Amino acid sequence: MNSSDDRPANGATTLNRPGLPGDLPPAEVLWARWALGAVLHAATEEEGRGGYRTGTWMDDEGLHLDDAGCTWWTFARMAPGRFVLFGEDESSDVKWHEPAVDMLAGAPKWLPYEELRDRLQGYELGCVYWCEDGAWARAPYPDDLDDDGLDCGISRFAVRAEALEMLDGNDYGTGHGAALLLDRAEAYELTPEMLASMVADSGDTHWDLPAMTRALGRSGLAGDGTKGAVSSLR
Repeated sequence: MNSSDDRPANGATTLNRPGLPGDLPPAEVLWARWALGAVLHAATEEEGRGGYRTGTWMDDEGLHLDDAGCTWWTFARMAPGRFVLFGEDESSDVKWHEPAVDMLAGAPKWLPYEELRDRLQGYELGCVYWCEDGAWARAPYPDDLDDDGLDCGISRFAVRAEALEMLDGNDYGTGHGAALLLDRAEAYELTPEMLASMVADSGDTHWDLPAMTRALGRSGLAGDGTKGAVSSLR
């Protein structure tokens, strides 16, 4: 799938505050953009590393983002057609709201409840969204809740224009081929040859092409163009 629309599903160029399920793109598209970041950030010395990490990466639990400051997120594929997105940005008011917001209200049974409850008990969770059979959902919010952190934390992947800006910027530095790279990732047609060409054209020595190629194979982005080809990480 080539996504030329720079807007989330609600037609805005930024996400609502607090977020709405309709703000998020299809889970497979969100996965593709995020996984592309993990592929480009892949480094041999980080492979198999446990414990605290920062940046954008992929492991057995799914995709991760942590800026070592105000935002952290996990995006996991639980089963075919089932995804969960959870994390926190410092802009979220959810965990401080009175009366308390039940972030798991109405949630399906297949969520990773043990991890989510541990996060809740440690006041580490800002919001939880889940997707099943193409439909995003979250718990109901009170009318006076100002923000759940989704926009500040995830718009870099949820809004295509922001994803392109990030790819063109210093964070990834892929240059003017960013749109083609993202198109191929969203179509699940990103090849090792494309990565090698990007690295060669960039003239930059910071890329770890072997690690990137391994991450690409694990991500599912080098599939046959079928979005269901996302690798199962659980």
